[in-house]
Amino acid sequence: MSNAKKIISLLARAYPEPKLALNYANALELLVAVILSAQCTDARVNEVTRALFRKYRSARAYAQADPAGFEREIRATGFYRNKAKAVIGCCRKLVAEFGGEVPRSIEELTTLPGVGRKTANMVLGNAFCIPGIAVDTHVLRVSNRLGLARGDDAEAVETQLGSQVPREQWTAFSNAMILHGRHVCTAKKPRCGACPLAPECPWPGKKDFLS
Repeated sequence: MSNAKKIISLLARAYPEPKLALNYANALELLVAVILSAQCTDARVNEVTRALFRKYRSARAYAQADPAGFEREIRATGFYRNKAKAVIGCCRKLVAEFGGEVPRSIEELTTLPGVGRKTANMVLGNAFCIPGIAVDTHVLRVSNRLGLARGDDAEAVETQLGSQVPREQWTAFSNAMILHGRHVCTAKKPRCGACPLAPECPWPGKKDFLS
């Protein structure tokens, strides 16, 4: 068994049913939540979307939102002007070109304002069960430390990971990597001593955090 296969197996064992920390009931809610989650904690996004999802029930409702009012409603997520523009613009395009429905292909999703490959893959994998590897800052960091990928280009890392992880495991794998990066393999003080992947991890820096 290759090192990559061992790591993928250990990760699956450590996170048997990995789920996103964002709260959502459908693809549109997940799409909005992921856009709002940029440089914001999932807990804070969940606080904001609790009221937001009760008020805005469709893409058309977001599309018709007053921008200034919407900015106030999402202010707590930070960068609220850009996020309001992205959400409203995204939903206007959903209404105009997709009948108000969230499309089910990465090619179509990435034509929407505010939606890159990470967001598209999160929506595809978690809302539609269409396999996708979502490369956020956690996945980028952890995959480099584990030697599963090299570089800081998210799309290149997505391709590298996709060539090693079985397609049917893509979504679970990226969800698990996000959780692992958030709670164990953190940026500043990784918990290498408690890491289930440590025996297979080639990262030279782990020696400073094993105790």
